[in-house]
Amino acid sequence: MITIHHLGVSQSDRVVWLMEELDLPYELKWYDRGEDFLSPPEYRALHPAGTAPIITDGDLVLAESTAIVEYISQRYGDGKLSVEPSHPDYPHYLYWMQFNNNLQSALFIKLAVQSCGVEPGPDNVMWTTTLRREEGIYRALEQRLGESEYLGGPQFSCADIMSMFNLTSLGMLGARVIDDSLPNTKAYVERVSARPAYQKAMSIAGPQATRPDA
Repeated sequence: MITIHHLGVSQSDRVVWLMEELDLPYELKWYDRGEDFLSPPEYRALHPAGTAPIITDGDLVLAESTAIVEYISQRYGDGKLSVEPSHPDYPHYLYWMQFNNNLQSALFIKLAVQSCGVEPGPDNVMWTTTLRREEGIYRALEQRLGESEYLGGPQFSCADIMSMFNLTSLGMLGARVIDDSLPNTKAYVERVSARPAYQKAMSIAGPQATRPDA
């Protein structure tokens, strides 16, 4: 059985969501963040990268949610939520599976600039470049969702599981709020968040969830 090593308020909630979508058994092992909001030593000891999420499957210890989601979908879900390479939407699937990294990098660069006490403005090349990249990402997102009901094609897929964290929970760190200025994206978030498996996963391991034994 797959064990999901869940760090509270992290991207590992998408792995719980995937397991619920596929109706697969799993064990959830919860880890609390410290007062510094960082992962505890016992979590970092699981994998050299020390990042969330992490799963164990027998002797396998696997990190990085994109790898984890595709691994589970292909090995245990018969590829049900993946898009086959022969499918016309496969390039879209690949692109949107990586979307979370692009958006997060833009946000974290902005936070880094602000934390250094440097005045953000038109003369700050790092700031203006990051803003341009971020705007392009949201523009691409809005365009895609005007063409397709889901990111990876006409059917719900792992690409959607990968993207929702960035459109919802990342707002806690200062990411752009999905509102009426992004109408296609707003409708998409409402549509996907209505899925029963999503709602169950968020109640178990979402940002507002608490560890069962707390």
